Amino acid sequence: MSDRSGVLHVKGRVLAGPHEVHDELWVVGGRVTYERPAAAREVTTVTGWVLPGLVDAHCHVGLDAHGPVDAATAEQQALTDRDAGTLLIRDAGSPSDTRWIDDREDLPKVVRAGRHIARTRRYIRNYAHEIEPPQLVEYVAREARRGDGWVKLVGDWIDRDAGDLTACWPRAEVEAAIAEAHRLGARVTAHCFAEDSLRDLVEAGIDCIEHATGLTEETIPLFAERGVAIVPTLVNIATFPKLAAGGEAKFPRWSAHMRRLHERRYDTVRAAWDAGIGVYVGTDAGGSLPHGLVAAEVQELVKAGIPALDALSATAWAAREWLGRPGLTEGAPADLVVYGSDPREDVRVLARPERVVVNGTVRA
Repeated sequence: MSDRSGVLHVKGRVLAGPHEVHDELWVVGGRVTYERPAAAREVTTVTGWVLPGLVDAHCHVGLDAHGPVDAATAEQQALTDRDAGTLLIRDAGSPSDTRWIDDREDLPKVVRAGRHIARTRRYIRNYAHEIEPPQLVEYVAREARRGDGWVKLVGDWIDRDAGDLTACWPRAEVEAAIAEAHRLGARVTAHCFAEDSLRDLVEAGIDCIEHATGLTEETIPLFAERGVAIVPTLVNIATFPKLAAGGEAKFPRWSAHMRRLHERRYDTVRAAWDAGIGVYVGTDAGGSLPHGLVAAEVQELVKAGIPALDALSATAWAAREWLGRPGLTEGAPADLVVYGSDPREDVRVLARPERVVVNGTVRA
């Protein structure tokens, strides 16, 4: 184990970027340096293929299938992600206060989007602020101030009267809400499964769409033109057939729609990537899914047809740049993962981290 009083020497192949490889780096005072220290009382050496700590850009710490969880459960969620190599989390909506994580040197860093904002009775119980359109600007401003530069909307959900997915927000209200978030320095993302909500959200200025299973030939060029990213959460989309089966008797239209979205999921993601849309890794852990699935999601992106190096970047270099957090740069916090072989050659290696280093200390 290393600590702040010693020096960690990382040798092998340090993948500071997709094509930027170093033979070694040093960790002094918990931070990365490529300059050999003049002297060190105690040096710990680890060897292997090194990546910056992985990113899960759609994760929920402090949340389970029923709503907020206690601090001990949230801690275990964060530890599970850490031990899987996820050292930067964009928490895409949580009713729990997890600011205490920021004081822990041994846990992943978290970028929070505040609490979900949904229409009344149009989302999972105990998850979101459930409001009506006239309140949207007010609640977006509130969560923009509480978060770390993001706000999370629920863009569509099942409408029980229609028996299918429908958009949640009128165009005028969502335009005003996104403008207010941007004025306060926050970006906005939205949960969207279906097709109908996407054009209004993108034209209103949204920055990202979660899941994005409803992308079509008509909306993909719009996303690309406006620079709107997607986080597909394919490990979550894999649950659609089970969800559809459970709701088929009561909502047959919704059930059939969910199956169609699932069937074309890989084609949708590949078409988005082909069009130049930013695609980032997210697992949707913390709802009905367990934590620690980041390696599985990278494999799903590769299965969808995204080249392995680009899928790797979607959880490493590009993802960190998108979230405004450093990777393995001089002076950055030493959050890194060591593997036994080259993850660029086979992304399945991500499921087998040999060392996980957080703030310069070997934690797993």
